[in-house]
Amino acid sequence: MAQWLALAGGLGLFLLGVILMTDGLKALAGDALHRALSRFTRSPSSGALTGAATTAILQSSSATTVAAVGFVGAGLLSYPQALGVIFGANLGTTVTGWMVALLGFKLELNTLLLPVILVGALSQLFGRGRWRAAGLALAGFGLIFVGIDAMQAAMSGLEGRVTPEHFPDNSWLGRLQLLAIGVLITLVTQSSSAGVATALTALYGGALEFEQAAAMVIGMDVGTTATALIATLGGSADTRRTGYSHVVYNLFTGLAAFLLLLPYVALWQWLSPGAIYAQAELALVAFHSLFNLLGVVLVLPLAGQFARLMFWLVPAAEDRFTGHLDRLLLRDPAVALEAVRSSLLALADAQLHYAVALLRNQPSATVERHRQLEEAIERCQRFVDEIHLSPAASDNWQGLLACMHVIDHLQRLQRRLGDREAAQRWQSVGPPLHSGVVFEDGCRQLLKLLLSGDSAQLRLVSAEFAERCELETEQARERLMSDIATGKENTINGDFYLDALRWQRRSSRHLARIFDYLDQLLSLSPFRSAGGERQ
Repeated sequence: MAQWLALAGGLGLFLLGVILMTDGLKALAGDALHRALSRFTRSPSSGALTGAATTAILQSSSATTVAAVGFVGAGLLSYPQALGVIFGANLGTTVTGWMVALLGFKLELNTLLLPVILVGALSQLFGRGRWRAAGLALAGFGLIFVGIDAMQAAMSGLEGRVTPEHFPDNSWLGRLQLLAIGVLITLVTQSSSAGVATALTALYGGALEFEQAAAMVIGMDVGTTATALIATLGGSADTRRTGYSHVVYNLFTGLAAFLLLLPYVALWQWLSPGAIYAQAELALVAFHSLFNLLGVVLVLPLAGQFARLMFWLVPAAEDRFTGHLDRLLLRDPAVALEAVRSSLLALADAQLHYAVALLRNQPSATVERHRQLEEAIERCQRFVDEIHLSPAASDNWQGLLACMHVIDHLQRLQRRLGDREAAQRWQSVGPPLHSGVVFEDGCRQLLKLLLSGDSAQLRLVSAEFAERCELETEQARERLMSDIATGKENTINGDFYLDALRWQRRSSRHLARIFDYLDQLLSLSPFRSAGGERQ
């Protein structure tokens, strides 16, 4: 019983090490890797390469996948490009197995890494900024190998008591049963890396033969689909497509790996008889990498068709404003803020269209449409309320504040747009006010700039627009006062005109502030250099 508890404890230390190292690496290099991920992803093939590299560095396929989902929602990546990233992430996870086999078993660095854990812990406790993140990653790296050593020690205590004969035999049915065991292990540990480390340890300790361990590893890869699927249930359309992509792709690679297992063993035996059993750990991680690489190579040419299948399974969300704002994105504040920026731009665009239609009392400016926009802004606000940061988060903190300012001005502008009488009063009594024409032309100019995606120009033009409306208001006010004083106009019509002038001036101010803060948000985004001024 003690050995089983020690084995469980070793697995726990390994998992804790992976978690700490991933958190440290994300804090240390997360934004830089995000920029690289979006910058170098130009096709499904390049996406696979960057996805594999990012996952190998971060040691977290979920972090890479969440980033890809956020990029799709923010418009930084197309869905086929994101598919490449997702496929590549599977390949990147195999790096953990190589680390365990080469450093944990061959070099046995566990004792040497104990002081490294202390150094990492001290850096985390007393360091600042990047040193704290580096310390966390260093301590996690050391814990991984302490966990492996603990599992090895526990497995040696089970020698002779747990043998390959205790597991299903090396037959088609037996390998299917072992595959199911691998799925179960991944469901329990919620980590295919932990499962692979356990299989390697059992293989190293003689508790499993190569074919048995390989079948279990295939099952662990398939088991990650259940984890991904559960995590995406109830999420946005992009997130659910990601979950289904994992399922279809991993089932495909799992089937291919199951069929390739015996030919793989035969090839090793033909090249070097007995070597596959003498170097079983290396042969296993090589097999794990091989079938994931083969899956990527085979599926990438079909990325377009694969994407169409996912769009058929999960149609596009009806809510184009906030449909991509998924709680899954909250794991990565930078990605969540980028997705929010996309929503805020879409909402500003919709408000401008509504304002132009409202000025002319066009059929599209309905009360129902106004309510839809109001609800979308509220949903966006609720999502932003769940992004919790510290002022020490620097750019992300400032970006969060900018988001809050944009939402505030969107809400205030929306209340203005709800006053239909004031919006249309500029042409309801007597000849239309010139200021109304100025306001309408300014809105149309901003809409054209939104299509160009030039954030800095939008900020500049919206500020000039607000100044023009301010000047036009003052001039119109003076003319009205003069007309009333000379008897050319009465005070009742004058009040109507003044109300319309106030509506135009205040609405233009809100628009100027919206585009000012949106430009600030873009300047703080770690993805700005990836897409230039991409909106």
